[in-house]
Amino acid sequence: MAEIVTTKPASSEGAKFFRRFLKRKTVALGLVVIVIFVLLAVFAPWIAPYSPSKLSIVNRLRPPSEIYWFGTDEFGRDIFSRTIYAGRLSLLVGAAVVTLSAIIGVTLGLLAGFFQRLDTPIARLIDAMMAFPDILLAIALVAALGPSLVTVIIALSIVYSPRLARIVRASTLVIRELPYVEAAKALGISTFHIMTRHVLRNLISPILVQGTFLFASAMLAEAGLSFLGLGVSPEIPTWGTMISAGRQYVGQADWMTYFPGFAIILSVLSLQMVGDGLRDMLDPRLRKDL
Repeated sequence: MAEIVTTKPASSEGAKFFRRFLKRKTVALGLVVIVIFVLLAVFAPWIAPYSPSKLSIVNRLRPPSEIYWFGTDEFGRDIFSRTIYAGRLSLLVGAAVVTLSAIIGVTLGLLAGFFQRLDTPIARLIDAMMAFPDILLAIALVAALGPSLVTVIIALSIVYSPRLARIVRASTLVIRELPYVEAAKALGISTFHIMTRHVLRNLISPILVQGTFLFASAMLAEAGLSFLGLGVSPEIPTWGTMISAGRQYVGQADWMTYFPGFAIILSVLSLQMVGDGLRDMLDPRLRKDL
């Protein structure tokens, strides 16, 4: 009598992974906070009580109250509304930087790790770029290209792509020597197919984990550039420009810096907690200790 073999559906495996992932309270808390930020950003036009650019000189520098939850700034603009709209820009920059950095970094890492001729020049390029402090290199690139949202995204993508490229290169150097890759070469499978089907698929976990950390770093770097006046136009609310404007009123209207600063800390910390959880779950060596 033939033996019937049953396999678990992929959906049940995904649900099991998600439950194990949320068992850690810090990871669950970080994920909840991120979801809240995303929902606030998506539904900002319906959640924000006022327009972020609405001026009201009569109500300038009002402390937090029932009418203005986070108070008002030097132009009478509602800080709560501006904080929500600033989150939209920070999330947009973070997502765009992670996407573009992944495209550049993964491509360079695969080429360097798979082709020996390209390994040395690409590795030296990665080392040279990582020799500069991230924020200084970003400032130099933005200053050369001109401050705008697009240049900030391009500059930060160039700055952070070497991190992914180094991780992908190191993993590719190991994977290309494995027996199944050698067997694929012997069968005459195309190089592109081997790189994408056999190598890249085994790099999803480290890329995903590193992407969460890059997301947090990009949001923090964007706030820093905006604080220095090298980000987007001052008329567009960002957490960095809000803190920069509020530093002139420290001691008189501290809420101008407290709330956007707290938003930066909370969002970056939440992304870091989720990234730590993903790393522990996807790394077999760390997963045994959970």
